[in-house]
Amino acid sequence: MSAPQGTRLLPWSTPEGKTCLLVGDGSGFVSRVADSVESVQLGMAGELLGHAADMLGDRKATAEELRFLARRLTEALRDACRVAESRGARLPVPNREQ
Repeated sequence: MSAPQGTRLLPWSTPEGKTCLLVGDGSGFVSRVADSVESVQLGMAGELLGHAADMLGDRKATAEELRFLARRLTEALRDACRVAESRGARLPVPNREQ
């Protein structure tokens, strides 16, 4: 997804699943909330990876437990991809004329 410069992809969507964008310079209240949400999302993904490693090493884990884990990992990966897309879109474009 390509957004105009000064537009930020937010780490949440509407209840209908539509993309939320913020127009601004990145210093306002909503930007700070988005930064905080991204931080929480990435932290939770890291914790989930540790839990997944433990669970996958447990031969007693049930199919139901593993499916639940797979759903949570899918959500965490979706969040991490969205954070990467948002942050990547805000990186400065290098000057190619040099």
